[in-house]
Amino acid sequence: MVGPDRAGRGLAPGNPGPLIGLARAAAAAFFIPAPAQGAPGCAPRAEALAHLAKQYRERRIAVGVSDGGGLVEVLASPDGATWTILVTAPNGISCVAAAGEGWTGITAEDPEA
Repeated sequence: MVGPDRAGRGLAPGNPGPLIGLARAAAAAFFIPAPAQGAPGCAPRAEALAHLAKQYRERRIAVGVSDGGGLVEVLASPDGATWTILVTAPNGISCVAAAGEGWTGITAEDPEA
């Protein structure tokens, strides 16, 4: 599956390029739904995960379940250059909730400190 370069990368490794905003807006183009899928920016979960892994080397780094029963996944590239928050409905359709650059993981802080 081929999609746009969401983070403006692709011209050269490590080069964010001048069109980051446009590239982010075009990110949803990969997720253009079939009529039965409903909302723009969405695709079947397996396709969304495969695309993010192939195009951006993003892998799941956090997961949770929303109050509405949706699966919320945070994906990031190994170097943190790109990240995506994906929300999957019970019907298996995933939608990009947010995407960006410069992910930095933190550990939980001790509330006693």
